Amino acid sequence: MTLEIFLTLLVFAFVTSITPGPNNLMLLASGVNFGFRRTIPHMFGIGSGFFTLLIGVGLGLGALIQAFPTLYTVMKFAGGAYLVYLAYKIASSRSMGAVDAKARPMTFLEAAAFQWINPKAWVMAVTAMATYTSSNDYLATVLIVGMAFALVNIPSVSTWAAFGQMMRGWLADPVRLKWFNISMAILLVASMWPMLK
Repeated sequence: MTLEIFLTLLVFAFVTSITPGPNNLMLLASGVNFGFRRTIPHMFGIGSGFFTLLIGVGLGLGALIQAFPTLYTVMKFAGGAYLVYLAYKIASSRSMGAVDAKARPMTFLEAAAFQWINPKAWVMAVTAMATYTSSNDYLATVLIVGMAFALVNIPSVSTWAAFGQMMRGWLADPVRLKWFNISMAILLVASMWPMLK
């Protein structure tokens, strides 16, 4: 892989990692409701889960999904159902996690596992592997694609949690927090619409 192709891969990885989607909207809500520090396992779960998904797609899962499109459809709708559940949990939250003892941020393992049913993550992984791998040196380019995403993912997604942390003071008002959480839930459900078509 040439330096020019690697740089375009980094740009692709950055843009797809930092733009709004289910992960980033959940991180924004988590930053508001639980703060940046308590959201760190969620952020690292996204990075780790997506890295393993990306490598899995590169090593043959992408071909399996193409061979059995029904499997992808089932995964899309399972991911959609889980996002609706998460949206409900966000919308019904009425106090910040420090006050509500039952509320908690998504764990590392939950965030990592979610990548495997996240439709946006699958689209990103399949597109990256189809675009940036080379048949001449396939395994090496699969690993390079994985490393490129690993380099930009955590800084990109942490931006959303940090922005949520910065909004905590303004959202300490229960009415503002209520409407923020309802808005985040609606946006979370809306973010999956293009992927479920």
